[in-house]
Amino acid sequence: MRSCIRTPIVNNISMKIFTLLFLIVLSTKGFPQHFDSKVAESPKNIILMIGDGMGYNHLLATYYYLYGTADSCVFSKHDFTNLAQATYPAQLVGGEIPTWSQGYNTGKNHKNPANLLKGATCSGSAATALATGKKTYNGSIGIGIFGDTLVNLVHAAKASGRSAGIVTSVQISHATPAGFAAHNKSRSNYENIAQQMILKASLDVLMGAGHPHYDNNGQAKNMSYRFVGGKELWSQLKSNPAPHIIYLDDHKTKLLNKKGQPNPWLIIEDSTAFAMLLEDNPPQRVLGIPKVHGTLQQARSVNKKSTMPFETPYISDIPSLDLMTRGALNVLQQNANGFFLMIEGGAIDWAGHSNQSDRMIEEMIDFLESVKSVIEWVEDYSSWDETLLIVTSDHECGFLWGEGGITAHFPIVNMGKGHIPKMQWYSTNHTNALVPLFAKGAGQELLELFADNYDPQHGAFLQNTNIAQTVFLLWCKPDYSGAAK
Repeated sequence: MRSCIRTPIVNNISMKIFTLLFLIVLSTKGFPQHFDSKVAESPKNIILMIGDGMGYNHLLATYYYLYGTADSCVFSKHDFTNLAQATYPAQLVGGEIPTWSQGYNTGKNHKNPANLLKGATCSGSAATALATGKKTYNGSIGIGIFGDTLVNLVHAAKASGRSAGIVTSVQISHATPAGFAAHNKSRSNYENIAQQMILKASLDVLMGAGHPHYDNNGQAKNMSYRFVGGKELWSQLKSNPAPHIIYLDDHKTKLLNKKGQPNPWLIIEDSTAFAMLLEDNPPQRVLGIPKVHGTLQQARSVNKKSTMPFETPYISDIPSLDLMTRGALNVLQQNANGFFLMIEGGAIDWAGHSNQSDRMIEEMIDFLESVKSVIEWVEDYSSWDETLLIVTSDHECGFLWGEGGITAHFPIVNMGKGHIPKMQWYSTNHTNALVPLFAKGAGQELLELFADNYDPQHGAFLQNTNIAQTVFLLWCKPDYSGAAK
């Protein structure tokens, strides 16, 4: 059985080159914002799952803890394409004329892994690359290196008549979800980003943390409104009945569907309401903000005696990422044309920044449970002939490595099922390491074609920009020159 951790070199793909060349030629002819659906019949649905901060060792440590082996990996069980991905951003080099450089040096990094501490991306630029197919500067949200507004995958979905959704375990306007539905020069402008996502992006599902009335432990407390677009916007969204006209900063925004009919958000906050999304006849549009501020669970207070995953009890009445994922799928599948859904295990990154081995494994487990639910949905309600699933990371966080230093490739050590492996964190920030990528379904062969680089440790790898480029080839890149800034 093929391991989910090691990546083989891509072989025998020459027969697929004609498909790629055909799509490239087709794409150069230009496409209107609304085009004949026959051009993009396959895949009908695209689901992109991002483990924020998830590196190879995060995944391996979780499987060691869960099963005592990596051979039980869900990706090897389901025969996924197994590749690596480079994550570096565009970096500005000094001089009179601005020059943008970028890179991942396989030779230097293999010889001395400490080099991976240099040139790392932030989640904003990584999300922008994943969502738009363009490298950009750290801190950017959907803005290119020369200030241009970039077309993203949500645009592509909506232009083709599909639905679009974003689900995350952190705040809805944090960097990764923002990169798929907003445009801003700085990822720190949370309030403006949230307003774009809620009012302008035409999303059908948006779920994540950032509740202004609850703290990180799910306790009632007045917190910041910036992650939900400000106090005025939140107050209007919470009105009864739900409004389809929003007044903000002397501007009027109408929430309408493609037929010009009122299309207000249904606001849900309780676990019971999230669970109800799994029933027949779900709502058409959902804004789900669980009653917690920072993350679903990772940011809850630490029990001082707790050293193992789940020893500190979870906050009650907070939906899991898995539950939100299944609810989002049930809402989005109502569109006969299909959908795009981005699901982020965002708090894996937060645990990495804090070097929390127990919380990292908790977050990884919730993310992997969400992956299993998506696979089940594809096999029960769709098929691999009409749905493409991509599971990857935006970057590695924490330099999670084996004991012995970062001057060589020391492995983490399996201590058996139910035990955290012997491993060590060497940073509280991101690294420039390659990250895993798994894909299955209609169009997965295009990702294999893009993997034209080779790394001595992880094998064939592609660029983070190749994901959006693949989707644009499959669905056609729309003209969104009027995208919101």
